[in-house]
Amino acid sequence: MAKRALQLTFVGEQIKQPIMYLAARKYDLILNIRRAKITDALGEVTMEFEGREEDIDKAVREMEKEGVKVQSIAGGTVV
Repeated sequence: MAKRALQLTFVGEQIKQPIMYLAARKYDLILNIRRAKITDALGEVTMEFEGREEDIDKAVREMEKEGVKVQSIAGGTVV
């Protein structure tokens, strides 16, 4: 299985939606939240996605389609 560390940024109404959960469930991924900062206007989450590489790619595309800003973390691991 592949593992990828990502930084996700949510704004506005996206904060109230279960976007990460739905993507993980749809593509059979394991999520490991390493850091999160959520306010009424902005959500920033650092997490690891684990699963098949192609499923992680699909989940990333789906979250981006929902308007989530997704950035890979250099080195792929979160301390």
